[in-house]
Amino acid sequence: VVEELLAGTRAELAGQEEKRSPADFALWKKASPQHIMRWPSPWGEGFPGWHIECSAMSRKYLGAEFDIHGGGLDLMFPHHECEIAQNEGSDTPSPGARFWLHNNMLTVNGQKMSKSLGNFITLPQMFSGDTSALSQAYSPMTLRFFFLQAHYRSPIDLSDEALQAARKGYRKLLNGLRLLDKLVGEPAAETPAAAVEIAPAQPGPPSPAQQLRNLAAKPFAFLDDDLNTPRAVAALFDLLKRLNTLATSAEALAEVGPAALAEAATTYRTLVQDILGLRDEPRANTEDLLGLTLSFYQEAKATKAYDKVDQIRAALKNQGIVIKDTKTGVEWAYSEE
Repeated sequence: VVEELLAGTRAELAGQEEKRSPADFALWKKASPQHIMRWPSPWGEGFPGWHIECSAMSRKYLGAEFDIHGGGLDLMFPHHECEIAQNEGSDTPSPGARFWLHNNMLTVNGQKMSKSLGNFITLPQMFSGDTSALSQAYSPMTLRFFFLQAHYRSPIDLSDEALQAARKGYRKLLNGLRLLDKLVGEPAAETPAAAVEIAPAQPGPPSPAQQLRNLAAKPFAFLDDDLNTPRAVAALFDLLKRLNTLATSAEALAEVGPAALAEAATTYRTLVQDILGLRDEPRANTEDLLGLTLSFYQEAKATKAYDKVDQIRAALKNQGIVIKDTKTGVEWAYSEE
């Protein structure tokens, strides 16, 4: 078993040959002459082992017991196992964290990220596009949504195609927020967090209002299941699909009723903005500039200057904005392409 555990650890673990048992770990290490960390101890000048550093820091700043300890899967053994052993063996025994969350690895275009392969990407490079590993820049919110699409314990591969799909999904959810502003109005300053549950089965089919409430409850159920963000996001898109249908059918909207619609709107906003942390990003084009541009667009249409109509459409699309001609006038939305 120990050999299997060691096979899954980092190859550069030092000092293996000095141990009496492969499962042993260092509490204190002797400092070499050039080592900058050194303190006197009964065992000579040295410094604390890697594992004891983390136990000491968490005990000092978070207490003997705290909620969540995160880290990569490659740290489960030996690092986190050793932390628990130290915590339990201290003068105030405790496992330390109540929950240990281990995330899987990130690859780039199917390869491990490393400087030697030339695919190592920093966040500033991601946001500026100053890297040969990607063809363009991607925004912080796009990157956030990209990671939300994979379970934290699953591997995830970074690529232009995946990031472009993430940008499309992120914009689709934000267009949902704009849709809700039209359906139910702007949220109140102190809108309470949604508390929804899937209703127990009742004789006969559920009412349209209960169907909507059930859709709104599903993302929370998936988040409660080991933070299953990809399934929660998929359920959120199901809710958005239903809200889009309601926006195009006055009859369906009346069947649902204002109370259920308001609950679903609050739930959607809570999930997108507060739980998933997806916010509208600052844009060069403000609402006023967009309004002015749309007025030019309407004027061009009225005068049948279709070359200008196409020009305005193309210019806005390059900025991630699409124009929609509706029965009540002209509107804009984020491009989902």
